[in-house]
Amino acid sequence: MQSICFYFKVHQPYRLKTYRFFDICNHHEYFDDYANKFIMQQMADKCYLKANEILLKLIKKYKKKFKVSFSISGIALEQFEMYAPEVLESFKKLADTGCVEFLAETYNHSLASLYSKEEFESQIKSHAQVIEKHFNQKPKTFKNTALIYSDDIGNMVYNLGFRGMITEGAKHVLGWKSPNFAYCSPSNPKLKLLLRNYQLSDDIALRFSRQDWSEWPLTAEKFVGWLNQLNSKEENVNIFLNYETFGENQKTESGIFEFLKALPETILKKSKFSFKTPSELISSLQPVSPLHVPYYISWIDEEKDITPWTGNEMQQEALNKLYSVEDKIKNNNNQKLLNDWNYLQTSNNFFYMSTKWFSDMYGHRPFNPFNSPYDAFINYMNVLSDLMIRVEEKHSETNTYLNK
Repeated sequence: MQSICFYFKVHQPYRLKTYRFFDICNHHEYFDDYANKFIMQQMADKCYLKANEILLKLIKKYKKKFKVSFSISGIALEQFEMYAPEVLESFKKLADTGCVEFLAETYNHSLASLYSKEEFESQIKSHAQVIEKHFNQKPKTFKNTALIYSDDIGNMVYNLGFRGMITEGAKHVLGWKSPNFAYCSPSNPKLKLLLRNYQLSDDIALRFSRQDWSEWPLTAEKFVGWLNQLNSKEENVNIFLNYETFGENQKTESGIFEFLKALPETILKKSKFSFKTPSELISSLQPVSPLHVPYYISWIDEEKDITPWTGNEMQQEALNKLYSVEDKIKNNNNQKLLNDWNYLQTSNNFFYMSTKWFSDMYGHRPFNPFNSPYDAFINYMNVLSDLMIRVEEKHSETNTYLNK
């Protein structure tokens, strides 16, 4: 029997305040608590509570036949605790069903895998701990920020004990091969790779409500019809979506929640597909071949690379300066400095600086609070300049104390 795996990304960044040049050295409050609370509570009402309630009812209705998985960033979990505890409780209810798997990722939804092996590993361990704390699960499968992957990243993930990882089914990597099989790392064949079917995923996430789309309107029956047209030898279809697809990117009036309600029953009754979690697929599927990925891939835009975060000089300067103070930050033993540095690592900060035109920007534009990439860069660098001054001051104080 063929399998279908639904997994949803849940992430909200700590948003930066407007921080001007004259704020440097005058105050160190970088993050907009009002905006964070407002947006989190808005997302709770629009998306999280509604979608979680639907999933819980579906799981109770279909028992073990319906399963999903989530990747929730550590900083999203922090904000649930502070601003929307009812959302965290609703996720715990889903966890208690035994039909929901929670994946490991970087705690701060960061780009540490590109810049610091030590920080990458530290964040994964911290994230695994908080997942176990809230949901009583030890994550078995890893999903990197934006599905960023390469052979080198696969090696780091394997060495941390994971035997499964999710990444993008990028066409330029797969060539003629299908994303609907399990693959493996060429250097560590025991690390199995599950690939996102971006065509079917984006049909829901990006195109669902677009009336200029030739397949509009998308119904559960139509979607299942596409599944049934796949080659029967293809073993699993991985659908990976931003959870905010439900109610935010695709508005309630588009019918997205009705689609979510109808899809599991239609799949179970009108196809040969069964629902599986990533760890179940990792345990049951054998890789059809190694997948060699020498260069970084991601799940965004047609190029499926990392240029949305590192593609211009502004982004590169910000990232290089941020990670240049890692050792001093960690040696300072100052929790407030460390927290600020951690939150500044969140990938959204660098995405806002992108000067690319995105073919899938429809799914990203609502989340950018800045008028231009240059505004995002200037604001971020003002904050980072203040942080670096604090780091140097603390470092000097420590050295003075040690030399006495």
